[in-house]
Amino acid sequence: MDTFDIKKARSALYSGKVGEFTLLDVPEQAYLMVDGHGNPGTAVAYQQALEALYSVSYTIRFAAKKALGRVHVVGPLEGLWWADDMDAFTARAKDDWDWTMMIYQPEWISPDLVSESIAAAGKKKALPALDRLRFETLTEGLSVQTLHVGSYDDEGPVLKRMHHEYMPEHNLTFTGKHHEIYLSDPRKVEAAKLKTILRQPVVAAP
Repeated sequence: MDTFDIKKARSALYSGKVGEFTLLDVPEQAYLMVDGHGNPGTAVAYQQALEALYSVSYTIRFAAKKALGRVHVVGPLEGLWWADDMDAFTARAKDDWDWTMMIYQPEWISPDLVSESIAAAGKKKALPALDRLRFETLTEGLSVQTLHVGSYDDEGPVLKRMHHEYMPEHNLTFTGKHHEIYLSDPRKVEAAKLKTILRQPVVAAP
């Protein structure tokens, strides 16, 4: 039985080179999502969101294997981030951040299977963010992307280059939300070695 891994199936979306910005077309993908607000390092809602996302994602994986005979690797944690002032990211003003945390789901995962898995996960464990979980598709289209290696707090200069150098030089402007893909587990990898994909959907500037 082949195991599907989104990081390998669409490797361009989950890879990059440090210091280099790449333009790519991101297709529609389905995710489990949870919305929230505030500092991810201190907000209880953030930790609750991650717990619900992982619990349901693994429940979906087991259910798909049993019901469909399809096996997949649970995708990495991803996040959409935004604020009233987008410079809040370069300034790392985390209390001002809004976020949608999410985990990719393969195309054969149906809304019914997701609903069943949410119910099953809720029976096993109390998950405060379970009622905020949703299953939704995201289409980003043309996007600028790079790989950041290091602490999350060191992303500021990279984003400043992306927003204020690369994008203007290529006549591009913002559309959609800042997107991060966490390729490393911060519980197991030291901050200086964390790998994070940084992505910004764009359109031609008027």
